[in-house]
Amino acid sequence: MTRTTNEQPTGRTAKGAVVPVLAFAGIVVAVMQTLLVPVIKDLPQLLDTEPSNATWVLTSTLLSGAVATPIMGRLGDLFGKRRMLILSLAVMVVGALVSAVTSALLPMIVGRTLQGFAMGAIPLGIGLMRDMLPRERLGSAMALMSSSIGVGGGLALPAAALVAQHADWHALFYGAAGLGVLSIVLALLLVPESPMRAEGSFDLPGALGLSLGLVLFLLPITKGSDWGWTSGTTLGLFGASVVVLLLWGVYELRTAAPLVDLRTTARPAVLFTNLASIMVGVSFYVVSLVLPQLLQLPTSTGYGLGQSMVVAGLLVAPLGLTMMFTAPVYARLSAKYGTKVTLIIGLLIIAIGYGAGLGLMSAAWQALVIAVVLGAGIGLAYSSLPALIVGAVPASETGAANGLNTLMRSIGTSTSSAVIGMVLANTANNVNGVAVPTMHGFRVSFLIATGAVAVGLLFALFLPKQRQAAGPQLRASSEEDANLARAEEVLRAFHGRVLDAEGTPVARAKVTLIDRRGRQAGATLSAEDGSYALAVPAQGAYVLAAKATGHGPLASSATHAGDDRAVDVDLSLPGEAVSAL
Repeated sequence: MTRTTNEQPTGRTAKGAVVPVLAFAGIVVAVMQTLLVPVIKDLPQLLDTEPSNATWVLTSTLLSGAVATPIMGRLGDLFGKRRMLILSLAVMVVGALVSAVTSALLPMIVGRTLQGFAMGAIPLGIGLMRDMLPRERLGSAMALMSSSIGVGGGLALPAAALVAQHADWHALFYGAAGLGVLSIVLALLLVPESPMRAEGSFDLPGALGLSLGLVLFLLPITKGSDWGWTSGTTLGLFGASVVVLLLWGVYELRTAAPLVDLRTTARPAVLFTNLASIMVGVSFYVVSLVLPQLLQLPTSTGYGLGQSMVVAGLLVAPLGLTMMFTAPVYARLSAKYGTKVTLIIGLLIIAIGYGAGLGLMSAAWQALVIAVVLGAGIGLAYSSLPALIVGAVPASETGAANGLNTLMRSIGTSTSSAVIGMVLANTANNVNGVAVPTMHGFRVSFLIATGAVAVGLLFALFLPKQRQAAGPQLRASSEEDANLARAEEVLRAFHGRVLDAEGTPVARAKVTLIDRRGRQAGATLSAEDGSYALAVPAQGAYVLAAKATGHGPLASSATHAGDDRAVDVDLSLPGEAVSAL
């Protein structure tokens, strides 16, 4: 059964500080991701290695972030979201310090891999907001948390460039470590632990299998040109990755508490949204790898724009800032035309940006235009993906489905880093022992991004037509609102009110639906009037478990015939809470 802890939100000040502190953690994560963008072109020389090897300094961070997202999310559900948020930031600090004291490739990759674990802070922060904030504040709070990635990326590029241009480049890592420590201190002082806990255990084999499968897939992508694309090593690693990921998928489908619930992928709406997410992830990272290098290359190359690190960072920064400013535009477009249309519009804008970029690489102002256009398109596309997932699955599967979608986007960005790094490395010219990226490599990279967007657009066109009823659901201000809307739309549900011993409605009570095998089949929070609604996956006997701060837990049996009707079940909580450590 689910359980509560005795770590409760205390004090009006702490509650008011939760959103800005968690948003600051999101900014720290974004800074970590874009930290080395200003020195991308110099990494092979700084680390005394081949360009294809230097690519792993970026790819390792994205790869560990892709794996850390579901791992830290599950650990947060089991052991406490704030605890895991602090742990992920602490691992990032350790990784930053490791990178700060080395100029060797392997220790740098180790440090950057540890820094990637900070990506788990994003879903953990959103989960903390969902557990603690009142429903009327959740929408704006989660939007702020999501936009912190764009804000952090936009601010980090010129700031990191300024540091790298006027100090030793290792100072970037000391700065990142300092921001991480500050974020940890603020979280310890001002963010209470969530009392929500999930039952079950951590899927260690699933985490190891996912990590191994992704490494086996990305390693031959980055080294294929050096080893030979038809060599036994390259083909063997690709084959091993397929085998490992297939075995991992079979295991995840059979285990009771999987790291990633793959059952949700069977629906066309979920499948094609996830496939489109990979393509959006690919397109997102290409511009971050290409534009800073093009801007900083000397004009003596014949195509470089000769800008300083700082100016290049300022010119690329609008990419992240425009992503943030597209949020209100997305809300209006999705409300009027639907989320599928908004995703298609976003993908078309990205395609226009990359297509235009093929002919707009001869002046600094053109790079600025490309960054703004791509930021607008990527912002619309990224905003559409979670809403499409919420609209495609029942309430009991919303969390798992969004976790899988986040993983797909992360796989897209890490694959993009590996592929574009390989392309630029293998099209570079050797000038006095230094590998200099070529205009041909930049154009091929933009063509790859354009192709990825075209494939993503094809997937988006295959998305099922949205029902009119889905509109209010997609505009819900939080996951709980979406759960309620979905359960009300699907008549096969349990609904009712959560009351205290005196019959007064209890707001924000956690209501969990448990099936006959003891597995969680759904969860939601009660509304201000105590009402709740949970979609029922299938007919049979269930247990409705309810708990709330200041009240004892309740477990009530309920049976649903599996037909399209809603069964009323009111839940009356006892007086005193029974807390467990």
